[in-house]
Amino acid sequence: MADADPARPLFTPLRVADLPTSRPTPVEIRPDAAQMARLAEELGLSDLRKVSFTGEVKAEGKRRWRLKGKLGATVVQPCIVTLAPVTTRIEEEVVRRYDPSVEALPEIDDMEMPEDDSVEPLGEVIDPGVVLAEALALALPLYPRAEGAEMEEAQFTEPGKQAMTDEETKPFAGLAALKAKMEKPEE
Repeated sequence: MADADPARPLFTPLRVADLPTSRPTPVEIRPDAAQMARLAEELGLSDLRKVSFTGEVKAEGKRRWRLKGKLGATVVQPCIVTLAPVTTRIEEEVVRRYDPSVEALPEIDDMEMPEDDSVEPLGEVIDPGVVLAEALALALPLYPRAEGAEMEEAQFTEPGKQAMTDEETKPFAGLAALKAKMEKPEE
């Protein structure tokens, strides 16, 4: 058996013009090892296992479509404190609505998100593989921690100067020090 093409998409995009409007179109994605390795690299994961996305694409009215599915994946990320591997099982319900009246958002760094982030512009295709990758990226733990890992107090400063502690960085720490100095009788 030949090696799988790692550049192969996770799922063949569905042409909207070919989708039946009278019944749902089933979707099932189970990436092979090469696809999972590529996805893990893109997402900065140490490992990615047991990825699946099952659901359906269904017409909603005459011109709108809905992709509804369930994402499952086991991800391994480095702990933010110790760099030890942290394994997390992700189970997410995913819904995307495609509407031709919605315009694509421009690529702007500082932009307010719309209230309903499940609505997307309807193009010529619906790509469940892209939805899988986006949903997985959004479901990843932001700060994975190994069990029992705690952040110790770190102090950084220039040589020859006293380091500022975490307590001194709090907003009212300076006022507390000033108050204590003012209340202290002068010698």
